[in-house]
Amino acid sequence: MSTSATTSAQPSIIRSVREEWSKELEALPSLEETGGKIPSIFLAHGQPLLVYPSNLHRVGFDALQETQGANGTLANFLKDIGPVLVDKYKPKAIVVFSAHWETHGERLVTDYGEENPLLMDYFGFPDELYKLKFESRGDTIVAERVVELFKQAGMKARLSSKLEQRGEDGRGFAGPGLDHGVFVPFKLMFNDKAPVPIIQVSIDASLSPEKEWAIGAALEPLRSEGILIISGGLTIHTFRDFGAFAPSTAKPVYKGFEESIIDAVAVPDPTKRKQALVNLIHHPGFRACHPREEHFVPIYIAAGAADATGGKARVLSGIHGAKTVAFGLP
Repeated sequence: MSTSATTSAQPSIIRSVREEWSKELEALPSLEETGGKIPSIFLAHGQPLLVYPSNLHRVGFDALQETQGANGTLANFLKDIGPVLVDKYKPKAIVVFSAHWETHGERLVTDYGEENPLLMDYFGFPDELYKLKFESRGDTIVAERVVELFKQAGMKARLSSKLEQRGEDGRGFAGPGLDHGVFVPFKLMFNDKAPVPIIQVSIDASLSPEKEWAIGAALEPLRSEGILIISGGLTIHTFRDFGAFAPSTAKPVYKGFEESIIDAVAVPDPTKRKQALVNLIHHPGFRACHPREEHFVPIYIAAGAADATGGKARVLSGIHGAKTVAFGLP
């Protein structure tokens, strides 16, 4: 068991209060310390309850609200990490992946111009959730650079414009746009308006750790070009047991898997750490936490983006079911 994991009475939870995660965010290395490379981030992107109106009550989601509600710990963490990343690394743009956009064998890269539309890809929520606003723009030069890097790595990739539908919207139509795995957390991180261009890229629908890792590795040069790479998902994502989402109600199987994530991230040797991370999908608790892998495999994209230089990885926030990890640290 990692030393960091043993600092808590519950080994599956570390840095889950503001005082603790604030120290981790403050300790993130400067660009001078990283040799000009911005760390890549696996971000707990949460879900629509993060911005659920306070005057409404969502029945049956008490455990989820505890950690991922509008007044929960994840919302507070997202409000803290956004300004830190912008102030410390001053990125020119953000290239983001989400658990909610998969494509088979070909990476799609958004090229939405001066205004990124929003794809409200959630259903059955109150009208207020379909009136959310988040302002951001794209950047064709950055999007083309992403496509170029994928092709240099032998991968198929192309731009996707506003004219191309990419998914179903809860407002009753199919359309383009940043999905809720991007605009919901970013709305909290950047106070309703992105400070830099945002380009979203699809993950691979195979959900293979090795393929997702290779996607991240292909984009590693962006970290030296002033681009922040964020790959969003969750460390627990299941609709079979809503008690899984809160430490007060989660069964040992969930906490055991979460503890193994902390241990894998803490492995100092990059090669051994990669193996430990890939082995997580074989953990006895993995299927309970992830009946389908799409919310977990984005961690491999963030890790892969730091593969060329190795370095260290750190859990920035160990919130139950919603851990955030930085890769490529000196």
